[in-house]
Amino acid sequence: MSQPVTSYPTEIPRIRWCAKCVNPSNSAVPIGIDDDGICTACRVHEVRDTIDWDARLDELLELVEPYRKPSGYECVIGVSGGKDSYYQAHFVKEKLGLRPLLVTYNGNNYLDAGWQNMMRMKEVFGLDHYIITPSIDMLIRFNRLGFRKTGDMNWHAHSGIQTLPMKIATQMGIKLVFYGEHGWTMLGGMLAAHDYPEFTKRWRVDMALRGYDWQDFVDDEEDLIKEGEMECYKYPSDEEIQKNGTRGIYIGNYDCWDARAHTELVTKKYGWKPSPVPFERTYRTASNLDDRYENGAHDYLKYIKFGYGRATDHACKDIRNGYMTREEGISMVEKYDHVRSSDLDYWLNYVSRSPEWFDTIADTFRSPRVWAQSNSKKWSKRNIWDKK
Repeated sequence: MSQPVTSYPTEIPRIRWCAKCVNPSNSAVPIGIDDDGICTACRVHEVRDTIDWDARLDELLELVEPYRKPSGYECVIGVSGGKDSYYQAHFVKEKLGLRPLLVTYNGNNYLDAGWQNMMRMKEVFGLDHYIITPSIDMLIRFNRLGFRKTGDMNWHAHSGIQTLPMKIATQMGIKLVFYGEHGWTMLGGMLAAHDYPEFTKRWRVDMALRGYDWQDFVDDEEDLIKEGEMECYKYPSDEEIQKNGTRGIYIGNYDCWDARAHTELVTKKYGWKPSPVPFERTYRTASNLDDRYENGAHDYLKYIKFGYGRATDHACKDIRNGYMTREEGISMVEKYDHVRSSDLDYWLNYVSRSPEWFDTIADTFRSPRVWAQSNSKKWSKRNIWDKK
């Protein structure tokens, strides 16, 4: 478990915000802000607006041509049943003309609407669908352990979806695995718009899993998980990947990725359904229905660690795509980012722990770059709407 921070700066460090979107300079996905006050994610988006996406699609069609087969699965898609999953299946089947196998990691976090969307995928797309569900008892232990060790009760879910599609593809002799957008480039501008990053073991551990892997969660004294329970999270060896020739392809390298436009498409064409009720920590109702904590308790932890949340991420994307002004985005951030969502109580009941237990551990993950604590033990930080 992370050790408590024992001292904090007497003044809150200056956090900068992008002058075009609402990205903070201490973003969980590393960004840069240039001399004009614009973040790297916005700069990458500006370049993406100039790309000939029809030509990019032709490049991808040329890339996949050698992988076509007269029968059997030609690729794997890791899906959760969300809007992005539906769009990935649509893109691979309709635009590339491939026969995919759908693979899902079920971490026992689904909202009812998300589960219904996920269960319908095999029917609306006419595809085979593997759903892998670990032991619920183990998942409860893993929720607690992930929270204590990394500040993220959902680490198991990130690992599952980043592992099983590549693992199953490699075991079954399928060479192509498709993912959606390259999140670190879209959220933070990590790579240039003309780069073509592929999914790799190195990216999985260093970026998606924050430097941890399954070995780091075995034989904990408080929440014991044995190695034999960790098969869902064991990535194929380098030798297995090389022997099979497995490649992880990001559709976002070849498609003008726009989550709102995709949501409209899959809703009309495939009957995908958003959440029937609003979320407490963001204004969108179409994101993360596959995971009741991703928009809620998990994102509240992001706020505790970095001082911002999913409403900031959603506003950044919507500002760049022209759906929202920066001023409207700031209003969304002010309204949602700080909210302690009620699903935290649901999670604490799930793992049989108290709010005091949660707060004691969560506070150890607060960044001194963001937070300061007063003599009365109250936490404070600067905000994007502050005038000082």
